Amino acid sequence: MDVVRIDFRKWDGSRHWQFAMSRLGEDEHGLWLWSPPGSDMQRGHEPMRRSSSVNLKLIPDGKWWTAIWSWRSKVDLYVDIITPPAWNGATVTMIDLDLDVMRLPDGRVEVVDEDEFDLHRKEFDYPPRLVDNARATAAQMAVAVEARHEPFGDVAGAWMAQAVALAGLADG
Repeated sequence: MDVVRIDFRKWDGSRHWQFAMSRLGEDEHGLWLWSPPGSDMQRGHEPMRRSSSVNLKLIPDGKWWTAIWSWRSKVDLYVDIITPPAWNGATVTMIDLDLDVMRLPDGRVEVVDEDEFDLHRKEFDYPPRLVDNARATAAQMAVAVEARHEPFGDVAGAWMAQAVALAGLADG
């Protein structure tokens, strides 16, 4: 399996999240990646962390969002609002725009980090088009996630089952 390096940045170019995941497959929704528990990840220049879950990531082509599912975790789904991903070989870079949509295991959906978005909007002088796209995308994703429109329903479940099997864990 090919490894993809995920390079999340902030608008000013500073490092945000850095980690690697393996290619799982592609479909009409985009590129699906996965990583097993214990995978390394780093936020900014903080010490390296290890993930505690099987993670599944979807990178849709040309969209203002990317999603990550964590198997049996306190957050079922996390949708990052980003600039469209840019590829350079096996590295994909995305600018994190702070706004996120989160689905909890009980099905509740929340738009989070609006305070961080407002702070960075002023601090980094986000252009008006960027602000409009980020807010519109967050609103659209909240509706899609809550309604479990694909890929936020059965499609992700099928990909997660593959990732869990690859990790050697029982799904059920």
